[in-house]
Amino acid sequence: MEGKRVVIVGGGIGGAHAAVFLQNDFDVTLVDQKEYMEILWAELRSMVEPTFSNRSVVYHKDYLTKGKLVTSAAVDITETEVHTADGTRIPFDYCIIATGHRYNLPQSRDERIKLFEEDNDKITAANSILVVGGGPTGVELAAEIAVDYPGKQVTLVHKGPRLMEFVGEKASRKALSWLKSKGVDVKLNQTVDLEGKDADGCYETSSGESVKADCYFLCIGKPSGSGWLKESMLKDKLDGKGRLMVDANLRVEGHANIFAIGDITDIPELKQGYLAEKHAGVVAKNVKVLTSGGGEQSKLAVYKAAGADVALVSLGRKDGVAQFPLVTISGRIPGIIKSGDLFIGKTRKQLGLRP
Repeated sequence: MEGKRVVIVGGGIGGAHAAVFLQNDFDVTLVDQKEYMEILWAELRSMVEPTFSNRSVVYHKDYLTKGKLVTSAAVDITETEVHTADGTRIPFDYCIIATGHRYNLPQSRDERIKLFEEDNDKITAANSILVVGGGPTGVELAAEIAVDYPGKQVTLVHKGPRLMEFVGEKASRKALSWLKSKGVDVKLNQTVDLEGKDADGCYETSSGESVKADCYFLCIGKPSGSGWLKESMLKDKLDGKGRLMVDANLRVEGHANIFAIGDITDIPELKQGYLAEKHAGVVAKNVKVLTSGGGEQSKLAVYKAAGADVALVSLGRKDGVAQFPLVTISGRIPGIIKSGDLFIGKTRKQLGLRP
């Protein structure tokens, strides 16, 4: 293991955990265009409570105590090097790609926290708020606002026939019922023209309905963070959704020393942070096996996909909807599991930080 170089591209949940798992045994370099790692599932809580971000936005240097950090975007990869936008060429024996989805976030931690404060100012100043998108992000944001600002009119517009279409119908109905109980006006099977706000401060939906809103938040899916790979040697390893195709050991197909973890993989499961953490554990074990002289296929850890039937969606600070195989639970139990602290303390502890 000594002297082996591991380059991790992407400083999200998966990349951060991989760095922590490997930095004591390898020469680890983390490549990320930001100086911080953000626990993204806390983003919506931070919009209604900006001080929450003090714990969910973490300097890479705080957990990367033995590795090196290159604060620049990756732009290319070869069999032995990662190239970055600032002209750096970083050699590796093993590479772990963890660039997830593309987010337009500032490089500075202070600037990121400032954005949360600005979002909170928008929410605080508004009497009516429009949330566009009924996936988990839109549902959780509408719930956070409804709980923390019960006097504000929240409207959620979703183009699909039901909320959170990635979960079963029962979980979707429970989320809809909860939002309505908090006074959220949910409009399904509709889109909204965000460029067409009239003189009265109203937006028009595709069904001709008028939605009053002092501000809006767009909560739709983010593109894959694989744009930097589309002209690289791995371009043929991207599927139609821009995700890297990996084998059972989480190696990029056809490349024994390049792994991929987290949202950028084509693993048929929901893209969730705790799964990226599991990917990181599998890859860390496999890198250690390969460098210990025991690289036989039978000794490599195999990742088993979680499937598409496991989900946990928080609804404000105390409630939530949890879906597990064959079971859907709603109310205070799943809320306590996730909604109170949003697993921030647990995640920080896993990274070697104070909860």
